[in-house]
Amino acid sequence: MTGSDEQDSELTLMLLHGISSGAASWHKQRALAGCRVLAWDMPGYGASPMLNVEKADAGDYADALAAFLDRAQVRRAVLVGHSLGALIAAAFAAKYPQRVAYLALANPAQGYGQAAAEQREQVWRSREQQIALGGEILAQTRAAKLLRPGAQQEDVATVAAGMRKLRAEGYLAAAWMLTHDDIHRWLAHYRGGWEVACGELDSIVLPEAAQALAQRYSMPYRAIPDAGHASYLDNAMRFNQWLLTVMAEVRDECAN
Repeated sequence: MTGSDEQDSELTLMLLHGISSGAASWHKQRALAGCRVLAWDMPGYGASPMLNVEKADAGDYADALAAFLDRAQVRRAVLVGHSLGALIAAAFAAKYPQRVAYLALANPAQGYGQAAAEQREQVWRSREQQIALGGEILAQTRAAKLLRPGAQQEDVATVAAGMRKLRAEGYLAAAWMLTHDDIHRWLAHYRGGWEVACGELDSIVLPEAAQALAQRYSMPYRAIPDAGHASYLDNAMRFNQWLLTVMAEVRDECAN
């Protein structure tokens, strides 16, 4: 777990990373003013133990998140889910709606649970092949692809560092969940407020797919300019402005 030292604010911002990343990747969001900021290494990442569930779905990861928040003494939070983290955030919102002040889905992976069996098998085999190469090869060949063309080298280094730390068993468990679960399965049961943002230059989760997700549920959509898939790194200023706006709106709603 990483987080700010400010724990006197009632509102907590909980950051959920994607499949090739970890808690440390959120370093540009750690100092956001006026709120407690937490980030986790999801099960199977960093020093976090694996789930005691074979072929876990997003709901199983959501249960682990609930336990994480319990340990951090967080009753209610604004959840920010990036990529695969968005799928976990959606599952958490469906299972624990009373603990969600708002849901912010960034460059959201929607899962392949509704895809044809052949496509799911292809996605799964591709992920198996990727992690078989090892974290160092992934870092060398894929890190820059998560960012905009001409990205800052320090941001490429951040993504690469996360890839080098990947644990094969944790990555494969997360890949299984991505391949077989579906974000709509969870969002259909959540009645709280949420919105979507996506980097305009994302080549992993295409902006039109992210926008279509928001439109399907008549939720707000925000485009983040000059940003690829790791939009929170590529254009941290605009990404953080989005988060601060969300937090301010949640506070206003709580005050009324």
